[in-house]
Amino acid sequence: MNPFTNFLRQWSADDDFNTFVAYWDRLERLTIQVYRQKITVTVAEPEFADVWPWLRERYGRWQPTLEPFWRQTTAAGAPTQTDPFRLLLEKQSPADIPGDWRAMQHLPAAREAINHYVLAQE
Repeated sequence: MNPFTNFLRQWSADDDFNTFVAYWDRLERLTIQVYRQKITVTVAEPEFADVWPWLRERYGRWQPTLEPFWRQTTAAGAPTQTDPFRLLLEKQSPADIPGDWRAMQHLPAAREAINHYVLAQE
């Protein structure tokens, strides 16, 4: 788990959101590893097959909650115009990740939205 998010969430009792964030952490980690070629697309397949469908199924519940927070972020040096969560969840396989600089630029916006949401709950 992202250390800062983990720190912020230590007082959270929202198990549903905590589970969502744990899965998002896995997506983020896998995306970075594949993009940086730390692991191959083939090695990433089983994790992708577990994480992406789970998040796709459940993101609809969190989309309206997280939208105001991601809209306050930046991606690629400009205000975020695209839902960073949806952008990553649209990947159909790990083979879609290498070379996708736009996706990498939106990962921080998603993380920032998560962190700001957690802070707003305090």
